[in-house]
Amino acid sequence: MKDFYSLAEVADMLSVSKETLRRWDRNGKLKPVRHPINNYRVYPFESLKVFEQLGFLFSNDEPDAPEEPHRDYGVVELFAGAGGLALGLEKAGLKCRLLNEIEKWPCETLRTNRPNWNVVEQDIAQLDFTPFHGKIDVVTGGFPCQAFSYAGNKLGLNDARGTLFYEFARAVKEIQPLIALGENVRGLVAHEDGRTLAGMVSILDELGYDVVAPQVLKAIHYRVPQKRERLFLVAIRRGTGIGFSYPKPYKEIYTVRDALKAGRLFDTDVPPSSGQKYPERKAQILAMVPPGGYWRDLPVGIQKEYMLKSFHLGGGKTGMARRMSWDEPSLTLTCSPAQKQTERCHPEDTRPFTVREYARIQTFPDDWAFAGPMGAQYKQIGNAVPVNLAYAMGTELVRALNEHHRTEICKHPEKFTKADYAMA
Repeated sequence: MKDFYSLAEVADMLSVSKETLRRWDRNGKLKPVRHPINNYRVYPFESLKVFEQLGFLFSNDEPDAPEEPHRDYGVVELFAGAGGLALGLEKAGLKCRLLNEIEKWPCETLRTNRPNWNVVEQDIAQLDFTPFHGKIDVVTGGFPCQAFSYAGNKLGLNDARGTLFYEFARAVKEIQPLIALGENVRGLVAHEDGRTLAGMVSILDELGYDVVAPQVLKAIHYRVPQKRERLFLVAIRRGTGIGFSYPKPYKEIYTVRDALKAGRLFDTDVPPSSGQKYPERKAQILAMVPPGGYWRDLPVGIQKEYMLKSFHLGGGKTGMARRMSWDEPSLTLTCSPAQKQTERCHPEDTRPFTVREYARIQTFPDDWAFAGPMGAQYKQIGNAVPVNLAYAMGTELVRALNEHHRTEICKHPEKFTKADYAMA
């Protein structure tokens, strides 16, 4: 356990800005001290007890050791993208039976890396899932967030017709898996004042599934060197008695240094690869930004030149002219590291992150190749679920399915072989 936490670490764990923490300091909510060795402003471990959401730091609970699957648990994944979620679930021991994706380059990525996977490049609305009825344990999907037409207080499947969540729910209805897992951006929690998420829960309830309280997981708590947050929605088929718990967070936070250098996450430095470049003047300006800094760290005249009309508008615009720091997790990766609104500049070199650096920050292994032109590769990586976060969810899915398997053997011993008993 660490004795002190930096301003950046506490801000990341609480999902607030450093400025918010400084304001709390001035108001007396927090009391920082100077580190006894380097004299940096830090927070003593005990001072963080005031934050309920940091309770895991003070718990003796550690993430449970992963379990080996007691049998082959099959997964159908929808909106599969470049395979971040699928790769994490595979690492946990789950078996991909079908991956559906409509876009060309992500499908090519999946086929290149896993020729044995059943990748279906097709509009999900044209797919018939009934051949998988009763044969699949988990249906997963990162469906886009879309509003529904509201027909009443309790939504049914037809109210979602025309949205991609409707197709996800239709797949669940036709397949009848034991567990359905949806993932989305944090913004779904507040979308349409929470009605969209409530509608999804209502629809799954209509289909005979009990939804575990949706939870936003911070990737930094699951061995991902990135300040990314994803909402997870877990639905259990009613009557199965399956219990599911979200993965326990790790107490150690990983940084850009961990992503790009040999050490705690990877055995080697990040391999060289292609990457976007800055125009000459933009590179000159970003060269003035210190690690961890952004446009406000530039001279005022340069700020006005770079920001143009945005200089006079409100809001922090902290993603603009933003350089990452070696000693902090990366900001959430976007579909392009060189977009002006969401700059992701290398901590030391004045350039955007390369493709392989992007992949490392998302915890893809170095041998996972991305198909297509450079822009398509960045987009695939930026849209992915971090592999280590997906693995953490996968280990809990396996744990829940194993417990169900053990229960079923006790209830119906006549249906199982000696091999089943040995695994349980």
